[in-house]
Amino acid sequence: MIGVWALVTFVVVIIVWNAVFKRNIGESMILGFLAVCAFAVIGGVEDGGSPLAAIWDGVLDSLTEEVTFAGLAFVFMSYVLTKTPVLDKLIDLLNSVLGRLRGGPVYTATVAGGIFGAIAHIGAAVTAAVGSVTVPWMKRSGVKPELAATVVAGGAGMGVSFPFSATMFILVGGLAAQGVMEPDEIVKPLALAGLWCLLYRIVLVFFLVRRNGIQPVAASDRQPFGLSLRAGWTSLLLFLPIIVPLLLTRGPLAEALGNYSAVGETLKKPVTLSDGTTLAAQPYAMPDVISLITWIPVLMIALVLFLGRKHLPRTASGWMSTIGKAAPSFGVIGITIIAAFAASNVLADLGLASQLEGVLAGLDAPAWIMAIAIGVIVVAIAIPLTASATMAAVGPVAVVALVGAGVPAPIAAAAVLIFASTEGASPPSGAPIYVAAGIARVDPVKTFLPLLKYYCLPILGMGVLIAVGFLPV
Repeated sequence: MIGVWALVTFVVVIIVWNAVFKRNIGESMILGFLAVCAFAVIGGVEDGGSPLAAIWDGVLDSLTEEVTFAGLAFVFMSYVLTKTPVLDKLIDLLNSVLGRLRGGPVYTATVAGGIFGAIAHIGAAVTAAVGSVTVPWMKRSGVKPELAATVVAGGAGMGVSFPFSATMFILVGGLAAQGVMEPDEIVKPLALAGLWCLLYRIVLVFFLVRRNGIQPVAASDRQPFGLSLRAGWTSLLLFLPIIVPLLLTRGPLAEALGNYSAVGETLKKPVTLSDGTTLAAQPYAMPDVISLITWIPVLMIALVLFLGRKHLPRTASGWMSTIGKAAPSFGVIGITIIAAFAASNVLADLGLASQLEGVLAGLDAPAWIMAIAIGVIVVAIAIPLTASATMAAVGPVAVVALVGAGVPAPIAAAAVLIFASTEGASPPSGAPIYVAAGIARVDPVKTFLPLLKYYCLPILGMGVLIAVGFLPV
């Protein structure tokens, strides 16, 4: 159980160093990563290889993670936006339409997260796309930066809680191979489960808006719609960096491009589940070729540089000064993301998933106790791993365990996916947390407790209620 103890130590070290000793999250994450490395060196890795090689590979992988790039890119984008009037004009336009609604930007962020999640299915991409516009809008409307980041990161899980994500196909592919259920049986239960989760988030926003005293934008600060549209129509182009990659990866245009470029003629590697089941190699698709999480910030930065060119530096020394002022934010966010992913990689090498799978296989209890236990285990695995990796590791085993307790297979599968959807709201390793924090330019640790309290644990509870039939799907 060395992987389990390493995970516990990782979380405890971060909490103690940050909360008790009041040090920054960057230092805390580094110490947590070193604690995990100590377990690897002392206890060895699962495959019997070199612990030092596993640690080095984990660090290299974290440096090449697209979320690492995206987090830093969004920090830069957010900083540059503040130097131009582009975003101010867009916010004036949005306030003209929704500013009279109390908490309008927060509701918009939540509903947009559900819509985008049902299309894109990638937690960090959902956060990036929705947060690019709504986080600055929320801040301008009087919402605290940490709350804005929390709401956007908390919506990332809707990419998993709606059909038809890659995570869903990994799970149902393994279940179909074992004869537990047919792939199409999960579509309706998961869609309804996703709607329950969206409804919870909307109710939560209602509560947060009133608890935090968020008021409508004052009438004196709202321009008439016609005036704001004439003054800021070019700011609507900020949606293009979101729309263009989306059109190129999903829908008729993406299908036509895929056929033209023969993207689907190349196969991915087969996926082997922890129980030995091997899913056949699948063809590549446009989302595999064009990454939303990479291209949204790249296109956003390019567009901002163009639209705000009159307000940005025109000399090399001016740009050096601008970038230098953004450097502190780069440091904290960058170190935190790298340490989180490196620790996740080493925890995987320590056999965390297989060890928790063994715990799952040995469970034997009533349905409600099984649902709680399996939910906790899946959420624990989703802290260092992605939802897809979690489903590949323990998804089918978790579903079979619930089926053994009397839960129908499609409902059990939907509940397990809801458990895994907490990956984006599970500190300290959830990638969407750092994307949202980068956009909001806030210390990620300020979102940890709110994410656990408002999103991670309640969504875990909703998964349990779905499994036991209290929330019908």
